[in-house]
Amino acid sequence: MTNPVQVYSLLSDFDVSLFKSGRHYKLYEKFGAHELIVEGIKGVYFAVWAPNAAQVSVIGNFNGWNPYSHPLHVRWDSSGIWEGFIPDLGNGEVYKYKIKSNTGELLEKADPFALMAEIPPSTASIVSSTWFAWEDSEWLYNRRETNALDRPFSVYELHLGSWMRKADSPDQFLSYLELAERLVPYVKEMGFTHVEFMPVMEHPYYPSWGYQITGFFAASSRYGGPQELMALIDELHKHQIGVILDWVPSHFPGDSHGLYQFDGTHLYEHEDPKKGYHPDWKSYIFNYGRNEVKSFLISNAFFWLERYHIDGLRVDAVASMLYLDYSRKEGEWEPNEFGGNENLEAVTFLKELNEGVSKYFPQVQTIAEESTSWPGVSRATFQNGLGFGMKWMMGWMHDTLSYFKEDPINRSFHHQKLTFATVYSFTENFMLPLSHDEVVYGKQSLIYKMPGDDWQKFANLRSLFFYMYTFSGTKLLFMGGEFGQTSEWNVNQSLDWHLLQYKPHAGLQKLVKELNRVYKTYPALYEKAFSPEGFFWIDNNDQQHSVFVYVRRGHDLDNDLLIVLNLTPVVRTSFRVGVPHLDQWELVLNSDDLSFHGSGVGIRSSVKAEAIHWMNQSQSMVIDLPPLSGLVFKRKLGS
Repeated sequence: MTNPVQVYSLLSDFDVSLFKSGRHYKLYEKFGAHELIVEGIKGVYFAVWAPNAAQVSVIGNFNGWNPYSHPLHVRWDSSGIWEGFIPDLGNGEVYKYKIKSNTGELLEKADPFALMAEIPPSTASIVSSTWFAWEDSEWLYNRRETNALDRPFSVYELHLGSWMRKADSPDQFLSYLELAERLVPYVKEMGFTHVEFMPVMEHPYYPSWGYQITGFFAASSRYGGPQELMALIDELHKHQIGVILDWVPSHFPGDSHGLYQFDGTHLYEHEDPKKGYHPDWKSYIFNYGRNEVKSFLISNAFFWLERYHIDGLRVDAVASMLYLDYSRKEGEWEPNEFGGNENLEAVTFLKELNEGVSKYFPQVQTIAEESTSWPGVSRATFQNGLGFGMKWMMGWMHDTLSYFKEDPINRSFHHQKLTFATVYSFTENFMLPLSHDEVVYGKQSLIYKMPGDDWQKFANLRSLFFYMYTFSGTKLLFMGGEFGQTSEWNVNQSLDWHLLQYKPHAGLQKLVKELNRVYKTYPALYEKAFSPEGFFWIDNNDQQHSVFVYVRRGHDLDNDLLIVLNLTPVVRTSFRVGVPHLDQWELVLNSDDLSFHGSGVGIRSSVKAEAIHWMNQSQSMVIDLPPLSGLVFKRKLGS
């Protein structure tokens, strides 16, 4: 019988050479399934890498899933690429690859480059495209400035399937288009500059939150098709909101239709379980030393940046990539060629990833979730860094939550937990994260981490958010935290939006909105977010009162802001603080204000500094400190 698959290729010899050398960063243009017209005939071109396969064919509804009907042709150049053109197919066709390994094993695999997949638990790929009539040209044109490291960066992290559900059917997800209608105005109203989506790539197991990916190039069909996700991103951009994607190049699951033993061999993962198996997540680790895998991963990053207009990638679990002994006991790992525990191949991959993004998408940020003291994570590769734009400040997060969990009567003994961060704050470009990881698995919601009665819990959480927004670094807050979600995050249900009918929750939400406004309004809070010139302590030694006084500074000294935190429930009247300038100081924000459900302790809105030396400053002023609160003052020039 004549093979109905025509010999055809989108891959040039140069493409193959780049692929094999680990330097092809746009494989999505060549691999996978592409609807084409060849010699006047419409059809679909397929290309898949399976170098150890004896036979590869395309199966689907169109041929009754017959593995003998449409075999692909293997290229002559020993690249291991199978390809061919099948006439009379088009977008929407459901398919898989039937692979016969060189040992005779028969496998059914989803396409690693598929642009769309069936809704789980179905596992087939779907021929699709990424064509979309984008309307965000203005955003893209200005993105180099709005997405820069010296601009406000306030991120709202969310999980698409559990941010909000349908009111009349709480078990049903909102679609990408429904999210565009509800999420975009909410984020705009709250004043966040960016959203961060937890992984949107297709994943078979929903409770994995998206971190166990089988379709790296496919947006999850649970919420709609590729163009619908693009419409959501487009709408965010039209409202001046950037989009960050959680990206997972660290591991993948062992589902039979996925990447694991793709052609019957350890193709994408290390063969040695000491390098290729992740004991924590029971998943498989990419072989970063294999050039074709490196091309696959960097192409995947480029794909989301180019085709979906993504503004940043938050790279998951970087620490697990960097260390050969990550979460492993002695004897469960092998040192590198120099006897160390560094994964040199992963280091090279991360550097090449960031160099490529920096070159081709200079206006985009890469952000590392990296929890160790690895040096130079957010330093340029020519400075021997890894090349990320930012790094999550996990130490700040742990110390800060530990401090705020303490009853205020004990905080004097834990004062250094808030001051220690400035010892290393400027060694990296740090993002301050209060992420999803802190509100699951018995860790409690943020509001229930706080001590005291109900009023004190909300006052403490307002103070925590105030501290985050006025401290050096960029900001990230997980959904629900902004209004005091009381239950832990549950991926299977909506946030508890009904809580906003209660004044404490509505007041907290209003404070977060105001913090975003103040953060974006005053350059002192963002222009030097990663420089010691942008922050200095006035007093960080007042353990007795649990009072903290510091200054935030931008390029213009006239715009200095004075920050005062009182982290006990005691009202401190006539409290003298040192100030950097002999001026009138005006109150910008009081987290204890009645509008935020604070106590409303009356304090002066403007205070004149005096030439009285205090707290190592040549001038000072006397103010009243409300309980469990933060105050921001600005200079009134010419006073």
